[in-house]
Amino acid sequence: MSKIRIAQIGTSRYSHGNFIFDALKKSPDIFEIAGYAMPEGEETKFPENMAAFQGFPRLTVEEICKDPGIQAVAVETEECFLTKYALLAARAGKHIHMEKPGSDDVEAFDTLIDTVKANRTVFHTGYMYRYNPFVQDLMARIRRGELGEILGVEAQMNTLHPPELRRWLGMYPGGSMFFLGCHLIDLILQIQGLPERILPLNKSTGLDGVIAEDFCMAVLEYPQGVSFAKVNSTEVGGFARRQLVVAGSLKTVELKPFEVILGADQRTTRTEFTQQGQFSEETPLYNRYAPMMRAFGEMVQGKRENPWPYEYERTLYHTVLQCCNLL
Repeated sequence: MSKIRIAQIGTSRYSHGNFIFDALKKSPDIFEIAGYAMPEGEETKFPENMAAFQGFPRLTVEEICKDPGIQAVAVETEECFLTKYALLAARAGKHIHMEKPGSDDVEAFDTLIDTVKANRTVFHTGYMYRYNPFVQDLMARIRRGELGEILGVEAQMNTLHPPELRRWLGMYPGGSMFFLGCHLIDLILQIQGLPERILPLNKSTGLDGVIAEDFCMAVLEYPQGVSFAKVNSTEVGGFARRQLVVAGSLKTVELKPFEVILGADQRTTRTEFTQQGQFSEETPLYNRYAPMMRAFGEMVQGKRENPWPYEYERTLYHTVLQCCNLL
């Protein structure tokens, strides 16, 4: 099967644009990189990011959209621009990989989903934990009923962000919940579906004079109990304490630490609790982004079905904004 001609729109300081472009470069058997566009002055705002794009054609967004030979676009701008450029690419009939979670423009995001759905093109979002091997295994085991009835999910994605990043969080509703908590909401929805009620509990610590919501939590109520997503951007040692706990009537599974980053690769530890005792193991080293982009490529080629349908992505986005107290 022929390679996919793909272009990237944008990069950013705090998200995954450069890692995505690197993953495309490392998959030459799947992707032919047509070029990149930097439509929001990225070369001035993030000059340290530009070396990754050297040697590839600099294009405009219009050139990308009008080129019928470009089949797919990776949209990796700053969060506030994501939906804008994804929608332009969607209207041009391109398959889209888009950084999570989209902008806070609800109407534009709904139009984006309507457009890709009408086009029947691939819409794939950058929720990296979807490609964590222990998460994938856990989801399969939940579907098979190995954990029994799911009673609750506890998801934490804490870290210690510098003051300048926490000030930047003030651009977005819900601050840390919008930026990182969206990953956790995705996992909870995949496991339990829509909650009966959502209680957002997003606060500003006020540390370093930062007024953005940097200590965030959302409680999701289900018939069997409650689940929660928590993101604290001021927690010393928080990265090592990131975790996912799924409690079922037959077994409890904990992924903690969710990730230990070793160079460009990650490792996760899983512990299983039953009435007979507990058992722990670690994943081999894996990369966050390479399997994500290879999967996207296989979806475009028709080799793989997208497990996250259009309407799931719409529901997830709306739920994230509810957890941010925007809807």
